[in-house]
Amino acid sequence: CLGFYSNEFCHPQVRLQVQNVNKPMYRGTFHCFQSIIRQESMLGLYKGIGSPMMGLTFINAIVFGVQGNTMRMLGRDTPLNQFLAGASAGAIQCVICCPMELAKTRMQMQGTGEKKSKRKMYKNSLDCLVRIYNKEGIRGINRGMVTTLVRETPGFGVYFLAYDVLTRSLGCEPEDPYMIPKLLFAGGMSGIASWLSTYPVDVIKSRLQADGVGGVYQYNGIMDCVRQSIQKEGWRVFTRGLTSTLLRAFPVNATTFATVTLFLMYMREGGDYVLGKHLSIKLKPSGLT
Repeated sequence: CLGFYSNEFCHPQVRLQVQNVNKPMYRGTFHCFQSIIRQESMLGLYKGIGSPMMGLTFINAIVFGVQGNTMRMLGRDTPLNQFLAGASAGAIQCVICCPMELAKTRMQMQGTGEKKSKRKMYKNSLDCLVRIYNKEGIRGINRGMVTTLVRETPGFGVYFLAYDVLTRSLGCEPEDPYMIPKLLFAGGMSGIASWLSTYPVDVIKSRLQADGVGGVYQYNGIMDCVRQSIQKEGWRVFTRGLTSTLLRAFPVNATTFATVTLFLMYMREGGDYVLGKHLSIKLKPSGLT
């Protein structure tokens, strides 16, 4: 369900980030929503859904697995260690995240403004990656890897650090009747903090990954993309699509963090819980003796 919800808001985000400033199709987030639905039907919002649906399960498994093991290796539950563990997890999951987002971006840009694309370059996300690999090799399917690393490494560090600080500040204790709403709030705000900390890099990443659609290349690299973007659109270019990103970030990350936290609380019989010692408990699921 979250994958579908996330894609609905991610699609306008990408369109706004990469649209031609000289001939803009969309005036803002909600106009972009309306235009996609009117011109491409409701199904237009779900272009590229196959890629995140295939990759998100592996990404979340890698992120929380690496973060947990890194915390155990670091030994102490401190804000700095939470940041370092999150940053490590963010860097490692880029191996899956970068090709996944490349396919998603290419699929979302395909047939812009058309209910039925006259000429489809890609049948689906997998076909997109295969075609890019056949044409450009490994380097092609890893287009945008450097910007993905620059975004994800500090972004996930902020993600886990913010969650740790917020759950401590809110007093998320197992006996608290409002623990679940607090976990949801902490998770949602952590997602927003993470996106705000690295959003300008995401704009550049999207532009580099969308570059070459239709066979026309506009940028020679990261710095050339930054230079051209600022030159043509000013510093506001780095906020394009931010509204739809934040609308997506809160509910998706609230649900993700709350679900993982509660699941680990019930499954663990003891020991330090890797998302914070204050959440470490001995708890039996209802119905178990």
